[in-house]
Amino acid sequence: MIQRRSLIAGTAALATGGLARPSLAQGAKVLRYVPQANLANPDPIWTTATVAWLHGAMVWDTLYGIDESLTGRPQMVAGDEVSSDGLTWKMTLRDGLFFTDGEKVLSRDCIASLQRWGKRDGFGQRLMSQTAEMKVIDDKSFEIKLTKPFPVMRYALGYANAFIMPERIAKTDAFTQISEYVGSGPFRFLKDEWVSGASAAWAKNEKYVPRQEPPSYFSGGKVVNFDRVEWKILPDPATAAAALQRGEVDWWENPLFDLLPSLRKNKDITINVLDPLGALGVIGVNHELPPFNNPKLLRALLPAIDQEEYMQAVLGDERQTLGRKAGVFIPGSPFANDADIDIVTGKRNLELAKKLVAESGYAGEPITLMSPSDQPQLTAMAQVTDALFKSLGMNSKYSVMDWGTLVSRRASHEPPEKGGWNSFCTTWGGLSVSNPGSHFPLRGNGKGGWFGWPVDDAMENLREKWFEAPTLTAQKTICEDMQRLAFKDVPFYSTGQWFTPTAYRSNLSGHVKAGLVLFWGVKKT
Repeated sequence: MIQRRSLIAGTAALATGGLARPSLAQGAKVLRYVPQANLANPDPIWTTATVAWLHGAMVWDTLYGIDESLTGRPQMVAGDEVSSDGLTWKMTLRDGLFFTDGEKVLSRDCIASLQRWGKRDGFGQRLMSQTAEMKVIDDKSFEIKLTKPFPVMRYALGYANAFIMPERIAKTDAFTQISEYVGSGPFRFLKDEWVSGASAAWAKNEKYVPRQEPPSYFSGGKVVNFDRVEWKILPDPATAAAALQRGEVDWWENPLFDLLPSLRKNKDITINVLDPLGALGVIGVNHELPPFNNPKLLRALLPAIDQEEYMQAVLGDERQTLGRKAGVFIPGSPFANDADIDIVTGKRNLELAKKLVAESGYAGEPITLMSPSDQPQLTAMAQVTDALFKSLGMNSKYSVMDWGTLVSRRASHEPPEKGGWNSFCTTWGGLSVSNPGSHFPLRGNGKGGWFGWPVDDAMENLREKWFEAPTLTAQKTICEDMQRLAFKDVPFYSTGQWFTPTAYRSNLSGHVKAGLVLFWGVKKT
């Protein structure tokens, strides 16, 4: 078993120099926050990086927002009208919607934004595939005409990143990053203050008019109680912990599990779990290149991947309370199931895996395993994976880089010697992997899908059936079939579910529980 990286969590480990603070207007209310990673790519359509989605939720609003029951509710829309056959949706925007440049949010902005989102998002791709037409009725109303019903419309437009941008920005190719960040949401991104790898800042959007209702998950009134939110990129966990202890920052998104006992002793710090579904640990592999373009090799690893070992490496002493084994869909979702689950949660058999690797035809090809230097959870996962590969006689090349570099490099289709890759570890927010519509790692649509790009027509066909299933029971049966197929074709490897607590100064309150960190509702006393 791989030895877990340890950190001394006492005062000696937490003693660091103070953080520099920018000069601010007297009396300005500032929330200082340490995110899980650097904001390297601020386009939440172009990248699936969680920090980009956090940024996106601050800067742009959505037509709908899901509430705590995961039901889609009106957000930017005042309401909708659906034809009796389910083929025509008329959506009308609520009053008072402006972009941060002062321009009104118009129907044409919404249509362009949905079209760009629809090229990258799983739900969006499905919606676009059965959309006959989207047309402007007037400045505040537009219509979506479908070729067949899409009953999950409100959920699809409200669960994550169907962000509404100005038409001129939304017309940017979905596979090209935007460079302008004019928003429709409760914050303004201060692009001139953004220093990738160091800091980023947002100001309260004074033009934003919140809904007059309590916040619930991604829906409801997004009331901002700070003049500024500042992100401090602090890759070293001891530095982040010390900054939180001294009050130099207010909130640390992902405290290292080793440091939780020390932080809990400080009465001025609160430890809390805000994400009801947690996250799914994932080993991604590149299906386009050797050696993971070999289905036999993909299956050969399954008997050896030990979720318990991964959770122990990540969670340590918190394992019993914050981790659980998982299949393809996140535990706690309606679609989590036990179909063939013993393949990943049963007794591990390293010798069988060695035998299967030898029989697979693996010829010693080097495996570039990317490991982020600035995300301790993912580093722990990568270390376990590196040891696993080597224990199976595989030629693992452990390659360390910062998360921003990894996110950029994983988009490359080139071989490793030309800047490509073979494997990396990450986590997926539980909401995203709770159902087939948004489950990126489960897709089998090749280059149109998530990094690793498996091609699996059978998986895509099951996904289509899920969208069309008339009942929840029928959807659950299809998800069982999808899990069985995933254990056969192996689009990715699951390493378990865990809940990551967040840590913040005890004078903060009003946090909204959701699948992403949200900055509205939070107050400082």
